[in-house]
Amino acid sequence: MDTSGKEKEAMQLMAEADKKVKSSGSFLGGMFGGSHHKVEDACEMYARAANMFKMAKNWTAAGNAFCQGARLHMQLQNKLDSATSFVDAGNAYKKADPQEAINCLNAAIDIYTDMRRYGTHTKCAHTHRTPYEQYFMCVSPVAQAIAHYEQAADYYKGEESNSSANKCLLKVGHYSAQLEQYPKAIEIYEQVATNTMDNPLLKYNAKEYFFKASLCHFIVDELNAKLAIEKYEEMFPAFADSRECKLLKKLLDAHEEQNCEAFTEAVKEFDSISRLDQWLTTMLLRIKKTIQGDAGDLK
Repeated sequence: MDTSGKEKEAMQLMAEADKKVKSSGSFLGGMFGGSHHKVEDACEMYARAANMFKMAKNWTAAGNAFCQGARLHMQLQNKLDSATSFVDAGNAYKKADPQEAINCLNAAIDIYTDMRRYGTHTKCAHTHRTPYEQYFMCVSPVAQAIAHYEQAADYYKGEESNSSANKCLLKVGHYSAQLEQYPKAIEIYEQVATNTMDNPLLKYNAKEYFFKASLCHFIVDELNAKLAIEKYEEMFPAFADSRECKLLKKLLDAHEEQNCEAFTEAVKEFDSISRLDQWLTTMLLRIKKTIQGDAGDLK
């Protein structure tokens, strides 16, 4: 079936679902007790129509159909199905209407949050983390994303799922630093590093978190960075032998000497072995800009 055929069939399903919803509220429908089944049938039809619209790449229509199903599920008190449908709607809308995608995802989060007291913490946290992770940088303010990651981290902690909580906290630290909220970022990176450095499976990652905390300190003040690095070396001796720590010390020397060339060379040497991501590059540039005569890049 071609794209136009799928859309046509989807629209027919929507029309049939609409009829079932209308008849479920009629006098005869209520008398004979078939209204509940009709609404359930309509939910299924809206979901099928939504998936057909998706195959036809009509993302707005798909989102609309998923939303119709989500609202009906809520009428039937099927809260989990309603929230799932709102997430599906958000994933469809994100390709055509970013603001509507956020509205749907927030509706899902509200439902899961309401369900927390009934033992659905993990599902709620997953909803806070995963869908936002897919697209919030394109459609949602960073500050709003931080709030959702913080809430998800709290939910995961409530479920004693520390690994997932740490992943959410690292997102908070990442975006807090982007917003120049360095004390908050430092606190999070230190917390997660401390949580992982005694874990045989995760301790290798601790040096990365101490490195990021050190960079945040460095942006605030050179002396802060020196003191922090000394503290981290004492807390986690493996950090002292890491390439990250050695880079930090070279950068501190270059910064103290106000030597842009030495700073850049140290970064380039590190990058040739361990590729710098966008976040690290941004933080290093912020540090470099505090050197007099800085050209504004790392080349």
